[in-house]
Amino acid sequence: EMSDDPKYWNFLLTIGEKNQWQTGPSIYFADDICIIQPYAMLFNKYKEPRMIKKSVETLDTLIANPRHNSLSYYADGSHSRWCWCDALFMAPTSFARIGKTTGEPKYFEFMDKEFRITYDSLYSATDSLFFRDTRYINMREQNGEKVFWGRGNGWVMGGLAEMLKTLPEKDKKYRPYYLDLFREMSERVAELQCKDGFWRASMLDPETYPDPETSSTGLFVYAVAYGINQGYLPKDRFLPVVTKGWQALVASVDTEGKVCWVQPVGQAPKRIEKRMTQVYGTGGFLMAACEMYKLAE
Repeated sequence: EMSDDPKYWNFLLTIGEKNQWQTGPSIYFADDICIIQPYAMLFNKYKEPRMIKKSVETLDTLIANPRHNSLSYYADGSHSRWCWCDALFMAPTSFARIGKTTGEPKYFEFMDKEFRITYDSLYSATDSLFFRDTRYINMREQNGEKVFWGRGNGWVMGGLAEMLKTLPEKDKKYRPYYLDLFREMSERVAELQCKDGFWRASMLDPETYPDPETSSTGLFVYAVAYGINQGYLPKDRFLPVVTKGWQALVASVDTEGKVCWVQPVGQAPKRIEKRMTQVYGTGGFLMAACEMYKLAE
């Protein structure tokens, strides 16, 4: 969208065609419906119904046949619900995009119902952060603090930004809840930024996990910069946060263009080495770059 270079759109079109515009194999698993987000973007540009036809069918099936399993991590069928905080980037954003694209309120209704169930299960109101899943609620880090995973909370913040993009501006039913949560988490995230501009894999125990972590940092910079650009967050308070975070992200790119210091696929804080990278780290970097570019304009 920012470059308007057709090669990026063509790349996404190729993925859509290769997948035959289908979602992943398990429609109840949040990760497997995340692909709906680019499908909806492509439909909004090209207006070809086949691009979202199967996405709409998938989400309609979920709405018509909801799961009622416990969100306790080890409970039978828990992963058919949004029982881990990363899921709040993967699934509700897809419902929100289809809700905006179709104008049908049922997608926002389902999104909101399931999101709030996850919030009630995993959000610590005293800490303004999400536990990764129910296993971590009673765990403690070496310094005695609670275990709050950096990237997990980055996924939530990125997801909230995406949802605020799609919820109608005049909406009074859902939007205030998500905007309040976004602001609350933004304040806490800003407080926990380290002096070098990065966030750590463990948000409350940077001593045990001293390595920079770029996937969480990219998602936090993206979300907070988006909040500034939209007027949701005061610029004087948060501009230093995103500026320092962006400088840290740029410094993490090596001479070959690789985004370094990305924690590998996981579920909890782990030690990291500079050479480590993953595509979601690059994705978070690019999302942050887009909002920082707008901010610079």
